[in-house]
Amino acid sequence: MTALDSPIPRFHLAMPVDDLAEARRFYGEVLGLKQGRSSDTWVDWNLHGHQFVTHLAPERAERVHNPVDGHDVPVPHFGLILPVPEFHELAGRLRAAGTEFVIEPYLRFEGQIGEQWTMFLLDPAGNALEFKAFADDAQVFAT
Repeated sequence: MTALDSPIPRFHLAMPVDDLAEARRFYGEVLGLKQGRSSDTWVDWNLHGHQFVTHLAPERAERVHNPVDGHDVPVPHFGLILPVPEFHELAGRLRAAGTEFVIEPYLRFEGQIGEQWTMFLLDPAGNALEFKAFADDAQVFAT
């Protein structure tokens, strides 16, 4: 089954970046996303079947943080929920690339409802990303 055959709708997300060359390096080389169409002011990326677009927009707003599980979580942020092995593989790739984490990979809410692996980092333009993984997929929306 391809992303086009998926019964789950795919999202489109456009994020500002201040340097397209750095966006290409980070999203293409470090995160390993496949690049799609592009122009002088934007680049399409395949984010696990979702259309993620980096748009050249050098003006940035101040970032806000909210406390979650003893950490200051940057807002806004976006990311993916990955299978646990892919989460750890990505964490290793990010470490190997010298990525500075906002919140290092760790097991959040351990032993509680919503237990998940999570990590936060910034792309070169300062956009916050969160990647997470649940050992039990039923915990994604558990209350």
